[in-house]
Amino acid sequence: MKKYLFTLIAFSFLVGASCQQKIDNEKEMKAHSDAQLEVWNTGNLSLYDEILSPEVVLHNADGEDLIGIEAVKGWVTSTRTGFPDVNLTFDELIIKGEYLVVRWTFTGTNTGPFADLPPTGKKVKITGTYISHVVDGKEIEVWQQYNQLAMFTQLGYTLTPPVE
Repeated sequence: MKKYLFTLIAFSFLVGASCQQKIDNEKEMKAHSDAQLEVWNTGNLSLYDEILSPEVVLHNADGEDLIGIEAVKGWVTSTRTGFPDVNLTFDELIIKGEYLVVRWTFTGTNTGPFADLPPTGKKVKITGTYISHVVDGKEIEVWQQYNQLAMFTQLGYTLTPPVE
């Protein structure tokens, strides 16, 4: 009987510890998503020092990787300059182990220079996703996708077919 009681207690401990790890991981991932929202919506770039690895790699939708915290901060600053009224919302969060998956919506009015282009004064609303790999409390790699054509179309740009 003692053998079964010990097994039951050990099993209960392991299940409880596993559940606690999952809760702690979800809290950590939620803290990362909250920090990302604050960075984008307020411009508080110092939060990146807390949540990004110094060697973070962000694979952006345009195919150009950003490497390091300063590169990511520069990209956020440039985007916020072009769209000072930026509003980023997270529509869905999925947590799977060391990965955080976010489906997001970005709105803003292009009243400043953006991507070496003059301001258009037009509003945009785009959606996208990012997947973040978090190790030891820091995001080490991020993959981000969004429809750039939709964004530039909303800004008033048109796609010109190539001349044959």
